[in-house]
Amino acid sequence: MFDDLDIFATVVEQSSLNRASRLLNVSQPALSRKIAKLEERLGVTLFARQGKRLELTEVGRLTYTYALEQRQQRAKFLETLSRFRQGEPLLLTLGASLTTLQTTLPPLVHAYMDKYPAAELKLITGKTHEIVSSVAEGRYDVGIIASATREPGLRCIPLFEDQLRLVVAGHHPLTAVPALTMEHLHRQPMILFSKGTWYRRMTDELFQRSGIEPDVRMEIDSFEAIVRLLPTIKAAALLPKSYLRPELLTSGGLASLHIKELEQTQRSTCLIYRDGPLSAAARSLVQVTEEVFPGGSRPLG
Repeated sequence: MFDDLDIFATVVEQSSLNRASRLLNVSQPALSRKIAKLEERLGVTLFARQGKRLELTEVGRLTYTYALEQRQQRAKFLETLSRFRQGEPLLLTLGASLTTLQTTLPPLVHAYMDKYPAAELKLITGKTHEIVSSVAEGRYDVGIIASATREPGLRCIPLFEDQLRLVVAGHHPLTAVPALTMEHLHRQPMILFSKGTWYRRMTDELFQRSGIEPDVRMEIDSFEAIVRLLPTIKAAALLPKSYLRPELLTSGGLASLHIKELEQTQRSTCLIYRDGPLSAAARSLVQVTEEVFPGGSRPLG
């Protein structure tokens, strides 16, 4: 029936049995029989015949819409089948924490799609524990998280080390302090990550250990939003060093400041995947990740 639907769609598009028969290389009587057979199988009338003119009935218009959908689905299937024969990755589901979305993913996704332009990449963001559980349960092929994990059944490959830095506007008073310590952040207006995020838990623990109570003005998940707001509300923020590219600091009029206690926030951004046979898509992403981050360590666990 699907071939008959495609023939029906061609007749509709040509607005003539004669033109459609020439295009399909089928005689006009044979084409008429195919349309009549389709109407018989569906139990409806697709065309209202006005002499030599063919006008779609209401159900004919509905059938034409369905025929187009089937044509598109078939084309997509054949394209996917072709990629499968060529051994290219088909579909990859990648889970990423919000922080890695803004630091690690852009160069990795660019490199992956550049090498495998026909790949279909589905990206899902969430909190670190959500990504870990989704990869462990097989809902995601791979994940990238801003911390190491020793979850049973997962392979965890550290990609690079990172730590937090204090970021302020270039004209902020803290830029004139010669030796910053955590005490300088007591009652300091700050923008922090939203509660429940891995970074927020880490900074809260750091503040608690240091006996510091910052003046929290805003709680935001987006690095970009934090960077844009810092000069406006004259606040400070703790952002990962990996995000603070020189061009970002220069264009935003920002300064990245070192505090020795922030070395305690050292952590590894890691690639995680299930321990066992991987799909072609997952294997290809692991390979590209190793190329983009050649300094990565051996798997943990």
